[in-house]
Parts: sequence; C-alpha cells; structure tokens
Amino acid sequence: MLSERMISSALHVLNRYYLAESPCELEHLPDPEPGHGYVLYAHVPFCERLCLYCSFNRFLYSEDRARAYFRSLREEMRIVAGLGYDFPSLYIGGGTPTILLDELCATIDLAKTLFSVQEVSCETSPNHLGPELIDALSERVQRLSVGVQSFEDTLLKQMDRLDKYGGGEELFEKVKSVEGAFHSLNVDMIFNFPSQTEDMLWRDIELLKATGTNQTTFYPLMASRKSRVEMERAVGPIDFSRETRYYRIIAEGLSDTFSPASAWTYSRDTDAMIDEYIVDYEEYVGVGSGALSFLGGRIYGNTHSLKDYERRVSQGHMGVATRGRQYNRKALMRYRFVTDLFGMRLDRKRFEADFGVPVERGLAAEIAFMHAAGGIASHNDEEITLTEKGRYLLMVMMRETLATSNDKRDAAREALPTEERMLLLEGETCTDFREPELAAC
Repeated sequence: MLSERMISSALHVLNRYYLAESPCELEHLPDPEPGHGYVLYAHVPFCERLCLYCSFNRFLYSEDRARAYFRSLREEMRIVAGLGYDFPSLYIGGGTPTILLDELCATIDLAKTLFSVQEVSCETSPNHLGPELIDALSERVQRLSVGVQSFEDTLLKQMDRLDKYGGGEELFEKVKSVEGAFHSLNVDMIFNFPSQTEDMLWRDIELLKATGTNQTTFYPLMASRKSRVEMERAVGPIDFSRETRYYRIIAEGLSDTFSPASAWTYSRDTDAMIDEYIVDYEEYVGVGSGALSFLGGRIYGNTHSLKDYERRVSQGHMGVATRGRQYNRKALMRYRFVTDLFGMRLDRKRFEADFGVPVERGLAAEIAFMHAAGGIASHNDEEITLTEKGRYLLMVMMRETLATSNDKRDAAREALPTEERMLLLEGETCTDFREPELAAC
C-alpha cells in the first residue's frame, strides 16, 4: 500500500530525530505540573525464557535477582511519591510481571498506599494462569493482559513458545480458565509472523472468540532491525506487503463479536479498559529498569542495567539515565494527533484549546494526507474519527515508532556489562553481579 510505505519512510526519519537521547545525570524526574494527569508504568524485566521477536528490556529469571529488583522498584515508587506525583492508574508490564506473585502483590499494594490508584493493568504469560493467580490478583488487578500470540502449534514452535507455554489447545483452556475473573481480560495476539498463513490467522480469530475473553489486541510484528535479521535466518523474512490484507481479515473476523477500541485493540464491552495507557494519559512516569517517562514534552529513560538500577535507587535516586530532545510545538501537536487518533477519536476543541490553533491549520499536511488516503470517517466541529483504513495507518505509525524504540533497546543491551549481557542468553545461571568476569558466573 502506497500510503503505508509513505508513512513508514517518513516515520523512519522523524522517529530517529524525536526519539534521539543522550546520557544524563539526574537524581530524579522533574516535579509534577499542577493540574496535569499522569499514569504510572512499572517495568518487571524477567522471563523464564526469552522470545526471539521481543526487544523489550528483559532478562532471564532467577528468584534472588528478581526479589532484589522488586525491592528497588518499590523504593523508586517511594521516590516518585516524594516528588508529589499522584496517579489514578497503574500499568505493570515486562518481561513477565507475575513471575513472583507475592512480590507483585506487595508492589501493587504499596502503589495503592502511595497514590490514588483506582485501576491496575498487568501483563502475564499463559503458564501463570490458574487459581493461584486469580486468588492473588482478582481483587488487585482490573485488567489482565495475557500474551498468547497464536493458538497455532507451528507458529508457537517457531516463536520458541511451544515448549514453554504449551500448544494451542492448552493455551485455549488456560485462557478459558480465567474467564470472568477480571473486569477486563485481554489476549495479546501477533499477526504477520513470517510463516503465518491466512488460514492460520482465521483459525486464531475463531479460537480467540471462543475463549470468552472480552478484549483482544492484535499486534503487527514490530521486530527491531537486529531481531529481523535473526528472525529471517530462523523462519524467513517479514513480508510487510501482506500486512494490510491481514489487518482486514482481523477486522472482518472480529466484527461479529468485538468493536474497535483502538487501532489494534478490539473489545466486547463499551466500558472495557483500553490496551494502551497513552490513549488516556498524554504524560506518564516510568519506574523500573528500562522504563520510559514522557513529561513536559521530553522522554526520559531509566537505565537498562540491573546493577546500575539497584545502585542508583540505593543512593536515593531514580533510575533515570537518558534524556531525549525537548519536543517543540509542532512535535507535540503530532504526538497528540497520533495518540488521539490511535484511540479512535481526535477532540478538535481540546486540540485548539491546548495549542491555540485548529488542527487543520497546525497539521495541514497530516490532515490532508489522511483525507487523501481515505483514512477519515468523520470530520466535524467536535471530532475527527477514522475509517478502517485510517485505523490501519495509525497502527503503522505506532508500529514504526515502537520498532525504532526496539532498535534503541537493542543498542542499550549491547552496551550492558558482559555479565548482564550473559543474562540474555538461554541457559545462563549467573546470579552474582559483584564480579565482572565471566568466570564469576
């Protein structure tokens, strides 16, 4: 699709500029601005196994290492509270946040003590679903998101998930087992994996609907450049030319049961919690190794190093290690344009009140492009909404932005000390950071 290629090319350039960062020495993030709303994101970077396609900050799990990390994570929350921040919503991602349920519960309970948290979203993996998780989290977590990715055994094996989480039938039963236990149960799926066929995608859609989940997010494959090379070597190249067709299949296949809630999330219920916290909150604070914050038009990044993170927090500092460019007015307008439309609706009056100019004047080229591409469903005094094609184009924008972020995460991992890079390799058992030599593992 020409419009998709144009967006991908433009964002490849823009994101390299907007997401540029440099090292910084900050004890903590800037203080909160009066009247601003924020969401808190907490990152738990541990997994039992590491997936080929994933570039998020994650390390192989060991209990001692993870417990020490959770203690530091809670201490960083206390530092954030001391700055005067408050949050109505907490999103916990990873990694696998449910890797230690007792530590996770202590962290959620502390967040609700420190802040005005009313809703909690948490990610998990299928092998953690069961009575123990329900008992621990059903009263603490309103939205549980399960990373299934596919019910197709062939794909699961190529993703290195079959042995780890079980086959499609087992995954189906696992998801069914927690139906109704949470206000919102979201199932994460991946589409456009190199060996995925249309028949596989249709089967995934039908099985997903049969689980009874009330929300699903179909993510396009967002591999970093490094992951693309590794994936091409293992299972073949990513074919972006078919992505549009697969997106249409998803929209059609879900239309009898779900309604679009964002460019890649579909919900059965109108009151379901949205998958992406950036839709409801323009600014956010991130705690934990590798977490990002967006405040005052600037991105801040926490250190990816577990050792450095523990050191910083033990000294009473936050984990902030990088600072991005200051967004100018045009960049902030573009950010609003993407995040609002990604969430299905741009509020024209709010846009003009915040930026002092109608969106048609402030972002004339962007609006003209979306109209020409057939992406606008309605454009009136109150709002701008999207067609199915428009939702796809916003998904492409998010895919390209996250792919650039994944490139940066890969670069951050390459810069880790040797003993921490070893934690990115399957089979590594090193738990001691005191000695930098490989012999210490």
